[in-house]
Amino acid sequence: MAALRPHAKTHKCLQLAQRQLAAGAVGLTVATVSEAEIFAAAGFDDLFIAYPLWASASRGRRLRAVAERASLRVGVDTAEGARALGAALAGTAAQVLVEVDSGHHRSGVEPGAAAEVALAAARVGLRVAGVFTFPGHGYSPGARAQAAADEAVALSLAVDGLRRAGLTVAVVSGGSTPTAASADPGALTEVRPGVYLFNDAQQAELGTCDWGDVALWAHSTVVSRRGQRIVLDAGSKVLGGDQPGWVSGGGRLLDHLDARIVALSEHHATAQFPDGAVVPAVGDVVRVVPNHVCVAVNLADELVAVAGGSIVDRWPVAARGANT
Repeated sequence: MAALRPHAKTHKCLQLAQRQLAAGAVGLTVATVSEAEIFAAAGFDDLFIAYPLWASASRGRRLRAVAERASLRVGVDTAEGARALGAALAGTAAQVLVEVDSGHHRSGVEPGAAAEVALAAARVGLRVAGVFTFPGHGYSPGARAQAAADEAVALSLAVDGLRRAGLTVAVVSGGSTPTAASADPGALTEVRPGVYLFNDAQQAELGTCDWGDVALWAHSTVVSRRGQRIVLDAGSKVLGGDQPGWVSGGGRLLDHLDARIVALSEHHATAQFPDGAVVPAVGDVVRVVPNHVCVAVNLADELVAVAGGSIVDRWPVAARGANT
């Protein structure tokens, strides 16, 4: 069974990270050096920055400081990036994972080129732990199973290449929320989903989860109404502006799933209800699920924990804005 290393960029919250580790996660994934700094300072000591960092002078110094207080792995996908990391991390126990493109076509090398990057990293003294990928092309309708299959093939090819080059492969890392259920446990040693903790409108519309599995929403007030159309006071500065072409709108109203958010501006969300549907009145409060929960959380100062209809805690979004 693959180990769980959840992506903390989703929640950016120390209390939720603690709960993930208590539930069996082996460590955390983060996206930036500043996220790593915040979690390391709070005592989280097993971190993977799943990003092909460019270790400039200032960033390299920060990265080194993290490596001196936590077990650290960093992504790399070029020989040039490996050389910069080698200079920044010389003498530390930090490790690197070579990023492989498994079909998302963002960062990452072709599987057959992974060994070349790994050898470049080894030549500058970096400890190569293995390979990783992000099957991001699974974030579209009907693509989850194929993306998971592509992930397994790409990682297996990359692992074979590293082993033929004489390198030991300890870590084979992949996964995302939509592909996690289809991930090949024979090909991966760990998975890195993030959104699963809350879920969001994208995941519900993809079929990754049910609406009852959604655990984060914004409370928003109806400020205007014209017939079957209402305007809410939660716009893109609350919900985030992510809206892939395949989703049904700018988010969803959790208690009014027949409605659609048809327009989203900075401080307004316009929702259209079908003819004959009961429409909330001006002043009513509704629950709005963002399309992409990671973006929405990064716009909030705190998360309000609710159980049984009552507020039970408030958790600061400790790594809000930690984007460097």
